[in-house]
Amino acid sequence: MSWSLKPDSLERREMYQDFMKSIPIPTCRRSVIPFTSWQGLGGSVKALYGQPLHYLTNKLLIEWDHSRVGSNDMCQPLDTIIHPLKAEALIWVTEEVHRLTTSPQYLASLWTSNLMYHAHIDPIFP
Repeated sequence: MSWSLKPDSLERREMYQDFMKSIPIPTCRRSVIPFTSWQGLGGSVKALYGQPLHYLTNKLLIEWDHSRVGSNDMCQPLDTIIHPLKAEALIWVTEEVHRLTTSPQYLASLWTSNLMYHAHIDPIFP
């Protein structure tokens, strides 16, 4: 299913949000995932569970990685700072918030202001 959305298509945003809302959040952890960055952990989570992450979760992981630039532990792998199980749980809680509470109107406002929004939408395989 292609999610290349037209800027004026609120219906497509509603379809995206409804689909994301319908995907159950995993309740059992499959493995301890080593990771060096938030985006790396996000990619591993997507691969391990076979699920896309919400647009807002993907954007947040990028922001969290950028927030480390210039810190004393910038070059240290994140899994030595934050336990991998806690980090994965944080991603799933964040994902649940984004899937269940984001309005299509809010997505419309974000996507209208960023013409490259589709770069942060994971492919969806129903």
